[in-house]
Amino acid sequence: MGKTYDRAYFERWYRRPASRLEAPAELRRRVTMAVAIAERYLGRAVRSALDVGCGEGRWRAELRRLRPRLRYVGVEPSDYAVERFGRRRGIVRADFGDLAQLDLGGPFDLVVCADVLHYLDDEELDRGLPALVAATGGAAYLEVLTAAEEVEGDTRGMILRAPEGYEARFARAGLTGVGGHVWLAPALTELPAALERRTS
Repeated sequence: MGKTYDRAYFERWYRRPASRLEAPAELRRRVTMAVAIAERYLGRAVRSALDVGCGEGRWRAELRRLRPRLRYVGVEPSDYAVERFGRRRGIVRADFGDLAQLDLGGPFDLVVCADVLHYLDDEELDRGLPALVAATGGAAYLEVLTAAEEVEGDTRGMILRAPEGYEARFARAGLTGVGGHVWLAPALTELPAALERRTS
């Protein structure tokens, strides 16, 4: 892919207002929604979160704003992000496809994988997805862009698959969609009512 997730990359896409992918208020709304949906099905407060492809750990501050005692673990392939923020923010170095090799201390109440899957080839996606599902004890927030959307921003290396392909992959892995990019762990599959479930 020839992409380098260095300091310049994060400055451009996450801090520079002219090209920033998302305003801080929008991130806060997404985090609040993901936590609320996870807690609705868990029936209690979220206590732990795994953030896969976490970058510099932007979700961490928002998650802890909502749940100050939450245990956060981030996984990120960027050497820069891990070297700069790993120790302070609980981020470890790994690619998505290598999740099964990590001892992360799961399962987690909330697993976050936002803006990651559409940059992975099929082999890495299929290699890492079972481990991501195994780490999900409550809900997984899997925000992914598909061929059905008009895409702006960082399109280099992006693979826009059909939404039905992701739905099939997630369903085969045992996840149940409940909307808002949120998918329930296999253990919670019986909880949502018929009209809460994600349908094509």
